Amino acid sequence: MFDHRKYRRFETVRLKDRTWPDNEINKAPDWCSVDLRDGNQALINPMSVEQKTRMFTLLVKLGFKEIEVGFPSASKPDYDFVRKLVDENLIPDDVSIQVLTQAREELIKKTFDALGGVKKANVHVYNSTSVVQREQVFGMDKDEIKGIAVQGAKWVRDYAKQHPDTQWEFQYSPESYTGTEMDFAVEVCDAVIAEWQPENGQKVVINLPSTVEMSTPNVFADQVEYFCRKLKQRDQVRISLHTHNDRGCAVAAAELGVMAGADRVEGTLMGNGERTGNMDIVTMGMNLYSQGIDPELDFSDIKEIIEVVESCNEIPVSVRHPWAGELVYTAFSGSHQDAIRKSVNYHKEHNQEHWDVAYLPIDPRDISREYEAVVRINSQSGKGGVALVLERDYGIELPKWMHVPLSKVVQSAAEQQGVEVSPEVIYTLYQKHFVEVADAWTMTRYDLHTDEQQVSARFQIGDAEFSGQGAGALEALKDALSNHYQCQFEVTQFDEHAIGSGTDAKAQATVAVEVDGATEYAVAISEDTSSAALQAMLTAFGRHAVAEQRISA
Repeated sequence: MFDHRKYRRFETVRLKDRTWPDNEINKAPDWCSVDLRDGNQALINPMSVEQKTRMFTLLVKLGFKEIEVGFPSASKPDYDFVRKLVDENLIPDDVSIQVLTQAREELIKKTFDALGGVKKANVHVYNSTSVVQREQVFGMDKDEIKGIAVQGAKWVRDYAKQHPDTQWEFQYSPESYTGTEMDFAVEVCDAVIAEWQPENGQKVVINLPSTVEMSTPNVFADQVEYFCRKLKQRDQVRISLHTHNDRGCAVAAAELGVMAGADRVEGTLMGNGERTGNMDIVTMGMNLYSQGIDPELDFSDIKEIIEVVESCNEIPVSVRHPWAGELVYTAFSGSHQDAIRKSVNYHKEHNQEHWDVAYLPIDPRDISREYEAVVRINSQSGKGGVALVLERDYGIELPKWMHVPLSKVVQSAAEQQGVEVSPEVIYTLYQKHFVEVADAWTMTRYDLHTDEQQVSARFQIGDAEFSGQGAGALEALKDALSNHYQCQFEVTQFDEHAIGSGTDAKAQATVAVEVDGATEYAVAISEDTSSAALQAMLTAFGRHAVAEQRISA
């Protein structure tokens, strides 16, 4: 059943002297949102008038100046919504609404009825021109198909004259453009443009739909460049693109199409649309943004955009959606986490002019994603990520040699639970395994006496009292414990630093000790440095004692 031989390679115009590969996108195209028409007609439950109004409000807030609001001749909800926008004066003066209609007189007439009183609008008329549609759906030849387009253009022109107070823009789409012979597509569009006479001031858009994505994006770019070269009145019209995502390349096709000469792009927020969807304006806009180009749309509150889109479309946005998904700035991999932590710190320390951080193509804060989501911990995470979570969420800075034992504890918990480990759980594990200490191992008092270079000390630990000697307080405590419990005891790592500043500052001591060949780690915080260091050592020794069950807890 799965037999590739039933299909054939898509063949189209091939430009030997194409110029678009050498072009760069250096400014945003004109954007037109089709969420309320193309996106809406692809929903299981089409939007209500209330949902459409909410979506329209969001699109205006984001900065769209052209918004396709519906197909008013095709359904009552679309008609009612257009009337609501006009009658309630909901359309800003700098926004032009767009409506779609087939090239049939009764539908065109109803379309203009829906738009009565609007300040400015784009009437978008279309008919299919592809080989498949001509031969298999309509049973018409090229002249008949062109005749439909020309007649539709005439009706649009004539009905617009009945509303002289409105600023009209006319748009024509040769539907299934990518499946149409290029010369025939040019011929039909030239004929339509001749009826609208843009040379006399009428604004005209020619939209080239990749109604079904049939080829790689570079082939589509060739088609766009070929069309722009051949169209008679190219300089007097705006060339628009409307790419679908059947091959997963709608954004790439639109980008290359702009490089090939297009002026305008139609699409939807998050790519909602028929079949696999429309061109995603959020993705293409953020692609520009990440290259230092103003997309002329405001995606700074991506959370609000997702909330409105999910509510109105009743379709969840993937957590892996480009730029916008919940997890796209999150690293679970240990090596990624370590690189992000180091790169972010380097960026801060060197006051970098331009963003250039490992694994983060943009600063997540630009679109309301916080750093809290950048590093999350599961069984795949590494030592640097776990330490970063403690530092980020709780202000706990640990020496690098402490990262390994901490991550082992967290990874063990992650493997046992089989799920992501939250920052709260990481903190709890840290406290339980490295900070908490039983009453029997809590130092309540110590006295130090210095005699030349020797320190004699007495320690009150729980209910017991110990004595020891050494070059300093730590060595004296080591001496006391070693002699009392008859064990080999060494401090192998030690770190101490201040927490806070001024009179409220405290000391944090972190130690690694080796008792009879076994290593334990501990952290203690106190108001003075000696107390913190002594308690950290005592906590680590006590953990070993409890674990070995040979020294009383």
